[in-house]
Amino acid sequence: MRCGRGALFDVAVDIRRGSPTYGKWVGAELSFDNGRQPLVPAGFAHGFVTRTPDTEIIYKCSDTYAPETEGALRWDDPDIGIDWGLTGAPVLSAKDAVAPLFAEFDSPFIFKD
Repeated sequence: MRCGRGALFDVAVDIRRGSPTYGKWVGAELSFDNGRQPLVPAGFAHGFVTRTPDTEIIYKCSDTYAPETEGALRWDDPDIGIDWGLTGAPVLSAKDAVAPLFAEFDSPFIFKD
């Protein structure tokens, strides 16, 4: 994942059942200027919010895109507590607008030492 133009705040949430960091999140500001390119591995939910108009997001997937395998978590879930740094109401995709709370999410991922 990287930012080809503009700026965004990128977040990953551990959704591996049994993980010591299950439900915890980490976030980073990405911009064209800072060149950061985080890797979000399997077992982590991924989300972002753009910081500037016309932000371009570039990412690679580990397999062929399969939308039927996608899930979603509610962006403002108090159990996760992500500080998105928003100054106004977000514009959400249809999928994100109806996403379940983390407590209702049945993760297919299991933590392995």
